[in-house]
Amino acid sequence: MTMGTPQGILALALPLALAIAAFSCAFGLSRAVAAAMEAIARQPEAGQKIQGAMIIGCGFIEALTIYALVVVLLFGFGIISIH
Repeated sequence: MTMGTPQGILALALPLALAIAAFSCAFGLSRAVAAAMEAIARQPEAGQKIQGAMIIGCGFIEALTIYALVVVLLFGFGIISIH
């Protein structure tokens, strides 16, 4: 497998794509949690509502990473081909 073949390109692109997705989701999670903590600090009586919304939002953000992992695995195991 040389780097000029589609398999070689996939061998480089798939881990890179997953790393970018994971980094982006981690950045998004950190921003969401930081904003929620700031909102709770400003208005403690709304803490339960803010926390619930934050947990749902974090779940959606994590789902993006899981979808990226599924796509990488589908391409990696050859279930989806690029031919």
